[in-house]
This record gives sequence, C-alpha cells and structure tokens, in this order.
Amino acid sequence: MFKTFTKTCLVAMVAMLFAGCQIHQTIIQEDGMDQAVKSENKTNTSSKKNYANNSHLSNSNKNVQVTKEYMRIAKDQENNVTTQYSLEGTINSLATQMMRNQKMATNKPVIITSFVRLDQFKKTTEFGRVISESMINELSNRGFNIIEFRGQLAVSVNDEGEYFITRKVRELKGRTPNTYVVVGTYSRQYKKIILNARVIDNITGKIITSARSTYVHGRMNDCILFGDCKPARTINIVKEQ
Repeated sequence: MFKTFTKTCLVAMVAMLFAGCQIHQTIIQEDGMDQAVKSENKTNTSSKKNYANNSHLSNSNKNVQVTKEYMRIAKDQENNVTTQYSLEGTINSLATQMMRNQKMATNKPVIITSFVRLDQFKKTTEFGRVISESMINELSNRGFNIIEFRGQLAVSVNDEGEYFITRKVRELKGRTPNTYVVVGTYSRQYKKIILNARVIDNITGKIITSARSTYVHGRMNDCILFGDCKPARTINIVKEQ
C-alpha cells in the first residue's frame, strides 16, 4: 500500500511539473506574441513615417523639377525673345509679345504714345519717338486698328510741304473714341536699354497686355542714340604776350 501511495505521489508530481512546464511555455509564447505584435506595430509606424517622408521628398523633388523647367523656358525666352541686338529686333519683339496676348481685341481702336524715360514720364527723346512710330507700323501690319490721334482738323500747307499730323494741342481733335492706349518706357543701362510696353484700356485703366525687351547695343556710351553727347572740348587760342 505504501508503494501504491508513493507511486501515486510521483505521478501527481510529474503531472504538476508537466502542467507547470506547459504554463511556463504558454507564458513564454504569449510574451513572444506580444513582442512580435509590438515589433510589427513599431515596423508599421516606421514604415508610415518613411512613406510620409518619401512622399514629402517626392513632392519636393517634383516641385524642383517643374521649377527647373520653368527656368529653362524663361532662359529660352530671354535668349530668343526678350534680348535683342538690333533696334529692329527689339521693336519686333515688343510687337510680337503684345500680339500673342489673346485678351487684346484687334477690332478695338488703338492709339500709340511716345515711349518716355522711366524716371521722367513727361520727357522723351528722338529714341522714344522712333520706338513709338515703329510700333505704329508693326501693330498696324499685324491687324490692329491703329488710330492716328495727332491728325489736324485740316491739312496745313506752306512753302516747304503739306502737313496733317501735329503736336499742337489747339490743332488736334477734341476727343478720341473709346480706345486702347499703348504706352512705353525705356531705361538706359550699361551697354543696353530696357524697354517696357503695355496696352491700357483708357476707360477702366486695366492693363490688357504687356511686353518687355532688352536692346543690347554694346556701346559703352549711348549718348549718340539719345542725342545728348557732351560738346567737344574747346580751347581758346590767344596771342602770346
């Protein structure tokens, strides 16, 4: 009987040890699963952060590439449109840019004023008048309805010729129709002249179209172009005493 009791106790102890091992193994497995879940969550969080960072980098890179393309186009425009090395090319550049703007209706009357100095809106030169006269030709040939507002009420005649256009206000017509007005400025820079032109609705003041061109003449002194060269230095010749 003692042997039976001892055997029963041993069986019970083995059973308890086996159960304890199973419980321990289960705890270890659960801890492992918890660690795996935590690791997976951490990996997912890290992946989301990396995706967000990569998305931001991708968008930033896309913006840079688009900006580079705009800069390439701007450089191409500078080389082939806005920068000119002759006065004819400069005038053509201004007229072409203004023509390309579809907001400018060709059937509406257009008057063209003299290009003026950027720092003095009431002062022009022969250069400014040449530009405006040439713009009359260019825009008229491109289909715009140009009006010569300097026409007198009558043709005047003298011994030297016959005249119709004038700058004397009292001889001009008192009114002009609803029109677009072309105005322009020029600024003298070292070896070049920057010109800006715009078309303005004379009723609303709205800018309909604009153009810019740089005339690179390459001269260190452009006084000949503007007729404002200083007179040559003179000396007096006197009889020696």
